[in-house]
Amino acid sequence: MHISEGVLSAPVLVTGAALAAAGISVGLKKMDPEKIPQVAVLSSAFFVASLIHVPIGPSSVHLILNGINGLLLGWLCFPSILVALALQAILFQFGGITVLGINTVNMALPGVICYYLFSRLVTHERKVISLASGFACGFLAVFLSAILVALSLVWAEGSFTEAAELIVVAHLPVMIIEGLITLFCVAFLKRVKPELLGGRHEKRAW
Repeated sequence: MHISEGVLSAPVLVTGAALAAAGISVGLKKMDPEKIPQVAVLSSAFFVASLIHVPIGPSSVHLILNGINGLLLGWLCFPSILVALALQAILFQFGGITVLGINTVNMALPGVICYYLFSRLVTHERKVISLASGFACGFLAVFLSAILVALSLVWAEGSFTEAAELIVVAHLPVMIIEGLITLFCVAFLKRVKPELLGGRHEKRAW
């Protein structure tokens, strides 16, 4: 879901950079020293998951894992995703430096939204509610990222309306897959490390 260099207009790039800077600033302020290893592991998972991708026009289809990233990190997913995207741009020319800000926002902001929507629900004592929330978190995070990428392309100087529609449709299978992955991650963590779920909210054991 990387937007390539030379696709977006200057106003979109500037807006994306400003929003990314704000999100990263909030994330860094909330980052306790003991959270750094967790941020690094999730950044690595995001980096690896995004390496295998299928190009579609100016963007691509691949696993994102921003739902579980946001669920476990909250605002810290902004610096986590930024580092992964920067390494991908430098090492593999995925995306690029000028689009680093907007790509970060498109993937990290849905993670933060899903954190606030589902971080309490995934710790619910009822298994069905917890697992359904995990699936919804993974599904919605990718859906929102696809919408943000589509809007970024629509607002570009060129005409990318058809490409924007294709990106949303092409990511429907990814939404389902990410929902299932997040569901299994929630189920596993509730058994072995329930304190990782729910951010700073009160934790409940399964």
